[in-house]
Amino acid sequence: MFTPEPRTALLKSLLALGLAAAMPLAVHAQPAAAAPVAGRYAGPVQDHPGLGLTPYPGTLQLHVDLTDAPRKIFRVHETIPVRPGPLTLYYPKWIPGEHSPSGPLANVVGVEITGNGRRIAWHRGLLDLYALHLDVPAGVGTLDLGFQFLSPTGGGEFGQSVSATPRLVDLEWNQVVFYPAGWYSRAITVQPSVRLPSGWQFGTTLTRTRDSAGRVDFAPVTLNNLVDSPLIAGQYFRSFDLDPGAKVPVHLDIVADGEKYLKLGGRQLGDFRNLVQQAYRLFGTHHYAHYTFLLTLSDNTGHFGLEHHQSSDDRLGADYLVNPDTRLLGAALLPHEYVHSWNGKFRRPYDLWTPNFNVPERDDLLWVYEGLTNYYGMVLAARSGLWTPQQFREAMAATTASMTFRPGRQWRPLQDTADEASILYYTPGAWATWRRQVDFYAEGTLLWLDVDTKIRALTHGRKSLDDFARQFFGIHPGSPVTVTYTFDDVVKALNQVAPYDWAGFLRTRLDYVGNALPEADGLARAGWKLGFTGTPDSYQKAMAAQSHAINQMYGAGLTVAEKDGRVIDVLWDGPAFRAGLAPGMRILAVDGRSWGADVLADALREAARTRQPVSLLVRNLDYVSTLKLDWTGGLRYPVLQRLPGTPDRLDAIAAPRR
Repeated sequence: MFTPEPRTALLKSLLALGLAAAMPLAVHAQPAAAAPVAGRYAGPVQDHPGLGLTPYPGTLQLHVDLTDAPRKIFRVHETIPVRPGPLTLYYPKWIPGEHSPSGPLANVVGVEITGNGRRIAWHRGLLDLYALHLDVPAGVGTLDLGFQFLSPTGGGEFGQSVSATPRLVDLEWNQVVFYPAGWYSRAITVQPSVRLPSGWQFGTTLTRTRDSAGRVDFAPVTLNNLVDSPLIAGQYFRSFDLDPGAKVPVHLDIVADGEKYLKLGGRQLGDFRNLVQQAYRLFGTHHYAHYTFLLTLSDNTGHFGLEHHQSSDDRLGADYLVNPDTRLLGAALLPHEYVHSWNGKFRRPYDLWTPNFNVPERDDLLWVYEGLTNYYGMVLAARSGLWTPQQFREAMAATTASMTFRPGRQWRPLQDTADEASILYYTPGAWATWRRQVDFYAEGTLLWLDVDTKIRALTHGRKSLDDFARQFFGIHPGSPVTVTYTFDDVVKALNQVAPYDWAGFLRTRLDYVGNALPEADGLARAGWKLGFTGTPDSYQKAMAAQSHAINQMYGAGLTVAEKDGRVIDVLWDGPAFRAGLAPGMRILAVDGRSWGADVLADALREAARTRQPVSLLVRNLDYVSTLKLDWTGGLRYPVLQRLPGTPDRLDAIAAPRR
């Protein structure tokens, strides 16, 4: 999962559906000296009471009517083979890739269950609200379950954000299905179908069997693969071949709110094609039968990415393909989600694999799952040409600065940001530097840069993290079967590339509490250091243009909305904090002049010349006061600066692989 800048936080069928359904879902790594934990399946896959591997008797029929999607109403009908007696139906709670119990249960309404034409009463579990309990009457062999899913109208994150407009829809199957308790998700077979608004086209990795009069039927698929195979559809749709002539096809399918947003120039198309080839050169193989980037371009939906084994659900602003600023900030999204096909879907932390969608996940290895993916997402953006080398350095400067100014590290180590991920994904943006957020993305990126440059230094440039990636993720060529990993597996693989105390190296950084950035050595080993300048680079300008905010977090210690002077966030114990500012306040005037973004910038420059504090007239709810901002360092924007006499490993890392 990925949330692109400038947002606050910083997200199918297998080789052959019939064959995959007969395979074990995962090959597991057993943690050393680990005892079984309730809800955690760390050992080999096997039948377990209440979570059977034996196939569910019969095929579930699932039909989703999307003709009312412009009003954000999805109408669902399921036919579920059953036997008389007690039955529990689950609504998916833990959604793979979202790392939290985020299933949008509150949007499920109108639930009605019938058998042989008669309504059957059900009641919700009081300890598990995602469970419906009922008794199937004698003589009933099939349940008909109908409900409406009210697609979100605003707010929320990821699957809880807006997914439908009058011109397009993003369908996540976990939102529109109930399934019987008592079986692994891979043991339940579903035959899905959809009805689309007239004239809409669609993209998905499901196998189409019939397409007539707006109704599309797909081949039967296991439940875990169905949830792993989202669908996008819309009035404005285009598909691009990213690996022409290849035996294993890769496509980019795009839906947008207007035809003008579907313009993909030859140079950009070439960069996306380069992305596929650079990923193959990095990992050495792939584990999908085909792959499709599902890209939604809209200003009316949520903006994020969510990984799947054979596709990715990528959502960006409407002008991503035509606006250089949007393209610059979103360049690493598709590479990030693509890397997840190897790291997260094929290989997965052992405690992020679960037998169904209602067993809790544990997030302690997200610094590998997301941190390493974020690192290679940025690297592949540069290697493919989606970023220039300069833009890669600018993005790395922004990442380094954001993690350097993290006073919350004094109490919360990087490891804890992963452990509490299911909460941190949904925390407010206010006081982010003290609270810390999902820092395993950004600081995880710097951690893996640290590892990469350490390997290069230890081997005098003969090896790099690429050797680890090829060895760790390039196993079992073509196999779709998930292989899990533990901390010890990561350490062992690193030692096979370059012998070292990798366990100590990683734990020192993951568990560090203090004022420093423990991964700073990695940037220095790469031949660069973090510096500051009074002029924003192209990345900082793009962030300001897209967020409509003034970011002086690394100087005066605050971020302010350009339009109305609302304080978005304040650096904990920074200059603005000591002046008395807090998120939510509004700056009415600066040095006696009415609020304006240029007025604040001028005042900060003037303070640097006069060495006098800036006077701020501030409104806090119904109270107005004057505060003194004692900062005389002027405007400050992050930049990477070369360290003289050192090898430039950063440019070497970003260089395309031939």
